[in-house]
Amino acid sequence: MQEKILKPAVIQRRSSITDLQAMLDGMVVIGLCYLLITYHIGALTAHYTVFVFLLLCALGLVYNAFGIYRKNMTFTRKALDLFQAWTLTFCILIALGFLTKQTETFSRLLLGELFVAGYACQAALHFLVRISFKEMLRHSAELDRVIVVGTGRVAAYLDQRIQRSDWLGQTVVGLVSLPPAEGGPEPDRETFGPGSPILGRLDQLVELIDRHQVRTVYFAIPLNASNVIESLYFQLLDKHVAVHWVPDIFSLPLVNHSVSSIAGVPVLTLSETPLIGIRRLLKTAEDIVLSMVLLVLLAPILLTIAIAVKLDSPGPVFFRQARLGWGGKRFYIWKFRSMYVHDDHGVVVQASKNDPRVTRVGAFLRRTSLDELPQIFNVIRGEMSLVGPRPHAVQHDLEYAQQIAHYFARHKIKPGITGLAQVRGYRGETRDLGMMMLRVESDIEYINNWSLWSDLAILVRTTRALSGKNAY
Repeated sequence: MQEKILKPAVIQRRSSITDLQAMLDGMVVIGLCYLLITYHIGALTAHYTVFVFLLLCALGLVYNAFGIYRKNMTFTRKALDLFQAWTLTFCILIALGFLTKQTETFSRLLLGELFVAGYACQAALHFLVRISFKEMLRHSAELDRVIVVGTGRVAAYLDQRIQRSDWLGQTVVGLVSLPPAEGGPEPDRETFGPGSPILGRLDQLVELIDRHQVRTVYFAIPLNASNVIESLYFQLLDKHVAVHWVPDIFSLPLVNHSVSSIAGVPVLTLSETPLIGIRRLLKTAEDIVLSMVLLVLLAPILLTIAIAVKLDSPGPVFFRQARLGWGGKRFYIWKFRSMYVHDDHGVVVQASKNDPRVTRVGAFLRRTSLDELPQIFNVIRGEMSLVGPRPHAVQHDLEYAQQIAHYFARHKIKPGITGLAQVRGYRGETRDLGMMMLRVESDIEYINNWSLWSDLAILVRTTRALSGKNAY
């Protein structure tokens, strides 16, 4: 979680290099397309012109969603993200080809060669640009000398990240401790873990800046110590140093946090849905396309289950119950009925082992999660997603919200038929609060790290987790 809040402090420094990287990626894709089309087809036809245009459009959207040009990471991780984004781009084009019945128009050999060569060339370019940029920094100007004010978790993390990020052009000369009254514990050792040395106290900051020829100061302090910045800021302006504030907010249950600006005013976002702008469009497209495909493939199974439910016990085929969805909006979830028709007197009781309310067919449906299949219609209606936090009965939502402080953070995204908590085995009856907390933590982890690739991975893992010891 901590890396995300530090990203905005370094994005501006990489803007020029990332712009160059994006331009090079576009050029190499266009160049490969032209070479392969000319070699296999002989000339750039109208169909292939449209293909190249759609490829570049999809590339821009998917790479933006994956943060290919925004994330600071190791090259191994960057290569993996690049492969996932490039693969998803081709999946989108193939899906468009099937929907428009144009797949026979294009050479499969050409597309295969473009997929392999395109990824290889882009990965090589990212590696070369990274190495070249590091060498430029090493041979150009002297590194900016940095002081980090604070000795807490964020200060230590920031220290380590700066020291390991050669492309930043910075080096940490040391940390400065806050007095206990300002929210900072006094260190009892010369160095803070394996990081940079503790240079002194906060009241020595100006002197330390002069002594160590510091060019940049990072305040990595708690929110309740913000008065420290106010008292020192104007003094630091006279010292001609760059000043950055990295507030320690990690005692809070953050949900998809970020830093942005509104009309030039800096905004620190502590809690927000990840589905904004193009990411929301991609998530919706994923749900609609995959749901329609699943509906066609599963139609015989749905019909068979409906007949079995009807023959097994009197009552309706489907069961509908109110749930809370994205943003707390109420909707009615669809399931195959798995219990005998009964009056619950307004009290929702979770199903338990050997529950007498469960029918014979219902027991099988619940063990295999097949009773959840009608929720595909909820997905098509836009009330749910294929992947997301599982929606609970409204009564249970209200009960758990009183016991788990950040419980309703699960509603920062659409509820799903399956989710990260389910593939980890946190499904079915929750006999104690600890089990529900594990489920909620997994849901928030999913929201904080959402991507189309993670959705696809969870869908694949769901096929191996259709039953479990808590499913009854």
